[in-house]
Amino acid sequence: MTDQPFKFSVISEPKDAKQWLGVARQAEDLGFTTLLMADVLTAPAPFPALALAAGATTTLRVGTWVLAGPLRLPRMAAWESHTLSALSGGRFDLGIGTGRPFVLEDANKLLGLQAPPAKERLAQVEKTIDELRALDGDAHTPVLIAAGGPKARALAAAKADLVTLAASPFTAREEMAERVAEVRKQAGDRAEQLEFVSPIYVIGDEAPPWVPRLLRTDMKTLIEHDSLNILRGSPQEMADELRRRRETLGFSSFTVNAVFIDKFAPVVELLT
Repeated sequence: MTDQPFKFSVISEPKDAKQWLGVARQAEDLGFTTLLMADVLTAPAPFPALALAAGATTTLRVGTWVLAGPLRLPRMAAWESHTLSALSGGRFDLGIGTGRPFVLEDANKLLGLQAPPAKERLAQVEKTIDELRALDGDAHTPVLIAAGGPKARALAAAKADLVTLAASPFTAREEMAERVAEVRKQAGDRAEQLEFVSPIYVIGDEAPPWVPRLLRTDMKTLIEHDSLNILRGSPQEMADELRRRRETLGFSSFTVNAVFIDKFAPVVELLT
């Protein structure tokens, strides 16, 4: 379905400067493309943390996974994104979405922000991208859209560079392939430029404690449903499986949590 080169990203959360910059340098040394971090109000803020990581590395990209649109005015989010992109030498990717439910709940509790309806949140995402494009001028900050419903997928087809399809961990491969094909068709002349990014939450047979809470299921059920959120086997078997996912589903980029960085490194070496 695609012959785009493989790209791999590490998702991590800063605990302190030594740990955070250590993850950044390790990811770069092991051949990962990008260091990502979430945008949640109970963790460090993404823009200053990512700026530090970019400054401590030379080729590693940094990005948000993903910025919650409702937490910032579009112009403010675009301003910070453009600044980080420019000062990192173009090594920043803006990942953005309408906000996960728990993030919106925290925004209400901690900031007193009332999340607007889904339609308005999606409009905020689009406005942020438009503001970023205006600030970028001749430059181009890559934008990833986390797209769930049909309207979000249509926006991703129109304006994203990278797309991650928000879906149930039990979404069948056939359905996922159909969604990828739908977005590519809507993208028209831009279809071959789009990169599809797939999150992998578990490498191997044991899930960290936070995975069942996040996915609201257990490892046994994920295995039974052939979930795309897990990857098992030897490094060679995992590499072969990712080649199949690229060929049959169109995914060329994958994200893994930093707890698996050493375990996944041999797979990166086989595929890059």
